[in-house]
Amino acid sequence: MRVGIADTTFSRVNMGAIAVDELRKHASVAIERVTVPGIKDLPVACKKLIEERRCDIVMALGMPGGKDKDKICAHEASTGLIQCQLMTNTHIIEVFVHEDEAKDDRELAWLMEQRTREHAVNAVKLVLHPKDLERQAGTGQRQGFEDAGPARR
Repeated sequence: MRVGIADTTFSRVNMGAIAVDELRKHASVAIERVTVPGIKDLPVACKKLIEERRCDIVMALGMPGGKDKDKICAHEASTGLIQCQLMTNTHIIEVFVHEDEAKDDRELAWLMEQRTREHAVNAVKLVLHPKDLERQAGTGQRQGFEDAGPARR
């Protein structure tokens, strides 16, 4: 299995290094990594990882800022990542942590690491162990903060 990692210099934590570390804990995989300036650069980076470097799955890692214009840029990047998935028939795990999701820098750094690690595990499961994800269907899994749990009837 070949996993692509696309991360950004705009991020305030090295999410790419965290993803690589976590992937190596869970599977013997080849890793292709590329770093781009910002989140709107991620769709083409992911497409190149899939088409040119033959990745089976890609993680797109980024940290949009907390301002309204940053949220618009994150939406545009997300739309581009969805389009890339459809064009390549390959999963791209979007791992965005918005700067305003945390109350301070310490919590932000923790959230960025936790969400990245949990999604790295999801990437391995999606390609190598899809039944593990099927068993978690409807359980309210969240990456980063506490799981929501299933809704009660």
